[in-house]
Amino acid sequence: MRHHIYLIPGFFGFANVGRLRYFLHVRTFLLQELGARGIDAEVHVVKTYPTASLPKRTARAIETIAGTIGDQDVAHLIGHSTGGLDARLAVAPNVSLPTPRPVEALAQRVRTVISVATPHFGSPLASFLAGMRGQKLLELLSVTTTYVLRFGSLPLAVLLSLASLFTDADARGRNPTLIDELFHQLLADFSVGRRRAVQRLLADVAKDQALLVQLTPEGMDVFNATVRDRAEIRYGSVVTRATPPGVGSTLATGLDAAAQANHTLYHGLHRLAAQMPRGRQPPLSAAARETLRRAYRRLPSLKANDGIVPTRAQVWGEVIQAVQADHLDIIGHFGDPTRSPPHYDWLATRTGFTRAKFEDLWRQVMGFMLEPKRSG
Repeated sequence: MRHHIYLIPGFFGFANVGRLRYFLHVRTFLLQELGARGIDAEVHVVKTYPTASLPKRTARAIETIAGTIGDQDVAHLIGHSTGGLDARLAVAPNVSLPTPRPVEALAQRVRTVISVATPHFGSPLASFLAGMRGQKLLELLSVTTTYVLRFGSLPLAVLLSLASLFTDADARGRNPTLIDELFHQLLADFSVGRRRAVQRLLADVAKDQALLVQLTPEGMDVFNATVRDRAEIRYGSVVTRATPPGVGSTLATGLDAAAQANHTLYHGLHRLAAQMPRGRQPPLSAAARETLRRAYRRLPSLKANDGIVPTRAQVWGEVIQAVQADHLDIIGHFGDPTRSPPHYDWLATRTGFTRAKFEDLWRQVMGFMLEPKRSG
């Protein structure tokens, strides 16, 4: 029996750009650990649509499974961010998806569904990005994230402008051409081939942004009311919380102008992600509450988040581990340029996620994935 592990990316979707850099560190580590343990396994990265609807994204995941799994093999789905919702939807009983593949038969091959920093109860940031100007900002975030993973950091001028767009409402209205100028500046640094790939990504984001409305807290109310878990599958979640921005984190960032601008961007994203509507408190089991208290010394407030998703909105099934990390730290995009391949930090959150913590976390994920389902 061979294990097939499917890594499903979130709504930035930049696994489609060049080599599979979104899950580069996760995939490499899992393959090394699985090989060391003598486990017969393959690790696949799903090339999904960046901001298309959940059913359309999930259909792509189903098609990837159908095209790679053998008759006697089993599957494990690991979704980061929105990818965790794709994984849940893929195995939901009686789900109807836009694909001719045998969804029910493939769902029966899945043993575990693991969500990583997933907005199971929505994210206020999605509500912000669903607006007219927010949609253009999402396109810009997609390009800047791809740029960081390619080059290691953003130019200072781009960082300063990007930070102003997410922290200053007036800045978003004062210069309507600023976003286009930033696009041109960033794209100019890519090779011709990669530039075309990024432009295809942008075209996908621009033509279909149905996902944003679905990821709002209100949209996830509907999702959770209709999407049921499958009894024979083990569901687990990895929960993240970044250090809240403030005077201490700003001072710890130091005097470097680029780092300060990056931290200002994080401040804006954190503030937007903290605005969970009143009355939409995600439910937590007694076991989940205890796990979060142990990990963070107290139960995180409703404002706690990883820069993108509220911390308490990430719990689904058993909490495998709750860690101090930002939204992309958790899949290997934290600062450690000395390693090969290097880790490049997406946001200067001053959260302190390290390679040792990364390896410990993903060993825990692998242990959960390979452990037999417990009765009861």
